[in-house]
Amino acid sequence: MPLIINAHIHAVAEKRDLVIAELNLLLAPTRAEKGCISYILYQDNLDPNHFMFQEEWESRELWQDHMKGPGLQRWSEKTAGAVAEFTLYEMTEAG
Repeated sequence: MPLIINAHIHAVAEKRDLVIAELNLLLAPTRAEKGCISYILYQDNLDPNHFMFQEEWESRELWQDHMKGPGLQRWSEKTAGAVAEFTLYEMTEAG
């Protein structure tokens, strides 16, 4: 059963442009990773500092490979001090 990830990122208002630019740099490489079924970035209509990735992965193991990969390491370094809050939800289909 695929793993669904909802990752919520709240940017520091003054650093929003940096955060969104760096989030967008993750899209193409992540979509090409083994096990990635979908990887979509959203921005909140009422709070422009709130972003969400909705992800679907073939397995938790392949998602973990993504989480340990160079893309997210680079993102963490580039956005240090620019992210106010980061919340991650791992989910599977109910039923």
